[in-house]
Amino acid sequence: MISAVLGSEEQTQKFAAAVARLLKPGDTVFLIGPLGAGKTFFIRAAARELGVTEPVTSPSFTMAQTYQGVVTVHHLDLYRLATFSADDLPDFDPFFEANAVTFIEWPQQAQPFLQEPALVLELSHVDVRSRRIRIAGGRKELIRQLEEEIAGTGD
Repeated sequence: MISAVLGSEEQTQKFAAAVARLLKPGDTVFLIGPLGAGKTFFIRAAARELGVTEPVTSPSFTMAQTYQGVVTVHHLDLYRLATFSADDLPDFDPFFEANAVTFIEWPQQAQPFLQEPALVLELSHVDVRSRRIRIAGGRKELIRQLEEEIAGTGD
């Protein structure tokens, strides 16, 4: 799959904005990576590009935050989710609206029950300021559009 090293917060913000511009209402993005890899930072930058003006914070304890921008932006953090089953799906349905974009941190626990994501991003530490971002799956046309953006960041 495609990957790049983003050497600064500015590069990460630029890439997150590029991702956000390509998303369509109804899209879901999975973000996978260790604690502190920049998942919430990435979502914050993407939400800004989607017109969210209020502070975007990690929903680690609340599990979900919703913001209004040009589209509704849902931000889920499933890190603290101990288990997930089909019985839990009705509780999560409101976060998969046709007119919203949904970002999910730590989707692994619930992944078998969730809709197919438009994009799967894996973030990892390179050093204190740099992160590796890898496109690990998603819609082919979206991945193809992002290849050019990643090529511009270098590796």
